[in-house]
Amino acid sequence: MKFSQVANVFDVIEKKSSRTKITRLLSELLKKASPDEAATISYMSLGNLNPTYIGTKFNFAEKSMIKVLAKLLKESESHIKTVASRTGDMGLIFEKENYNPKLEKELSVKNVDKELHEFEKISGTGSKEEKEKKLLDILKSLDAISAKYVVRIIIGKLRLGFSDMTLLDAFSWMELGDKSLRKILENAYNVSVDIGLIIKTLKEDGIKGIRHMKIIPGVPIRPAAAERLESARAIVKKIGKCVAQPKLDGFRLQVHLDKHTKTPKIHFYSRNLQDMSYMFPDLKKVVEKLSVKNLIVEGEAIAYDPETDTFLPFQETVKRKRKHGIEQTAQEFPLKLYLFDVLYLNGNSYLDKTHEERRAALLKLFKSKALQKQDILFPIEEERINNFESLEKFFRNNISSGLEGVVVKRPDAAYQPGKRNFNWIKLKREEEGHLQDTIDCVILGYYLGKGKRVSFGIGALLAGVYNKKDDVFETIAKIGTGLTDKQWKEQKKMCDEIEVKIKPKNVECAKGLYPDAWCAPEIICQVRADEITKSPLHSAAKTKDELGFALRFPRIMGYREDKSAKDATTIKEIEQLYKLQFLKEKKSKKKK
Repeated sequence: MKFSQVANVFDVIEKKSSRTKITRLLSELLKKASPDEAATISYMSLGNLNPTYIGTKFNFAEKSMIKVLAKLLKESESHIKTVASRTGDMGLIFEKENYNPKLEKELSVKNVDKELHEFEKISGTGSKEEKEKKLLDILKSLDAISAKYVVRIIIGKLRLGFSDMTLLDAFSWMELGDKSLRKILENAYNVSVDIGLIIKTLKEDGIKGIRHMKIIPGVPIRPAAAERLESARAIVKKIGKCVAQPKLDGFRLQVHLDKHTKTPKIHFYSRNLQDMSYMFPDLKKVVEKLSVKNLIVEGEAIAYDPETDTFLPFQETVKRKRKHGIEQTAQEFPLKLYLFDVLYLNGNSYLDKTHEERRAALLKLFKSKALQKQDILFPIEEERINNFESLEKFFRNNISSGLEGVVVKRPDAAYQPGKRNFNWIKLKREEEGHLQDTIDCVILGYYLGKGKRVSFGIGALLAGVYNKKDDVFETIAKIGTGLTDKQWKEQKKMCDEIEVKIKPKNVECAKGLYPDAWCAPEIICQVRADEITKSPLHSAAKTKDELGFALRFPRIMGYREDKSAKDATTIKEIEQLYKLQFLKEKKSKKKK
């Protein structure tokens, strides 16, 4: 398949707002592709060359891109810079400059993928000049539309307005002409988060191959998530006898260990399934001591103060994310890793086993003598709960220790990747105000400042939550408090790096709320609000018959760098939190 065919479909998709039309266009394109081509197209449609857990890092500066485009278009660098600034999109330069090269031969999807992988790998002394030459050669072999999308992929601004969830719908449409396979495809994707592998398996082995997809050490599993309830009493009433574990405010990790090679392979994946292995050299040394052939476990890494032997807040733990001086950072912010679940062990999936069986396997790992003389790796504490009084006591003990609360689990429940249900229920400390929990919001844009914030160039943020069903972000708040003057300036810089000139297609927003600058939905911030209210303007859960939701007196409490935009609080969670407010208010009135 010619790469120009892919680029032309991307160009049509970019102009479409209908999710159904986008899905069908993708399905038609994928149907014509070979299994390998379909995998590559799926990665590229998300702006990558690889599965998202591997990621793609071109390390190519905007200044270098301007230089390459100036040479290609035979224009001055200042002219290219001006056009790029005006359009906000370097990919559009080819259209603005009426670029129409005469090509002797068109590159295939395979050719472009190979060339871009080679471009990505160039490093070391002289790599800047070598990369510039390589990219110039690639672009000379492409038509204007193809060049536009290659440039966008390299600068990380493809943003076609859909996610992997829409791709799963497209796979189903490709196979049957409807969304009926979505659930089966998503179940397979939950077990093996490689979108290219899913489509390749579907095209090669059909739906039978999808049904038989297995865990692969080194390929992440989408993590299970917990629902919320308002009290210990409500939890015990919901699930009966259960077990409870402390809820740590740390870095949730999925740890993969494979000893089938001479040098053990160890990966630490974050909550949003990015490979963060470089962050944890100290944890790696201990995990390597586990007496297993291969293993996938989940845990929570949390920074602690060795002087006081107390845990530190998440913002201290996340400092490990820096890429330089890791060894020094490891000494400044030592971590403890508390394992709470076994997903795979010695070639066998543990997903279908009960929590009790997985817990027994976890505890057995720590019987190894190699782990006796270390103070980094632990199984998380667990308490059996027979009534709400015992859960309340365990909850209060954890709160008094400075922790967030507890996670309560059904002892007989299997592990369900990618699912949020009442197999796990979180109970967090109550805060002042009606809303008990923070909301993870996605920053969608910003408004220019007033008063002293005029000089900052930013005065408030437009924030949204995720509608998983429609794969879009819907507005829920305008936020103007919670940041210091310095932080507002930093926020402006963060937003400008992901600014887009027009409203992203995967954002639902009333015109009356349009910000002065739009952002690609990438940054997650933690928001505290007094309560969730109904709104005639905000689009969160809004329908023809129902008002949307809004946050009353929202303020920013921090950022969640370990989460991707799709990990934002969902519409379903907002609806549940809205109901929980009234339960708490009713309970409070009864006490009076």
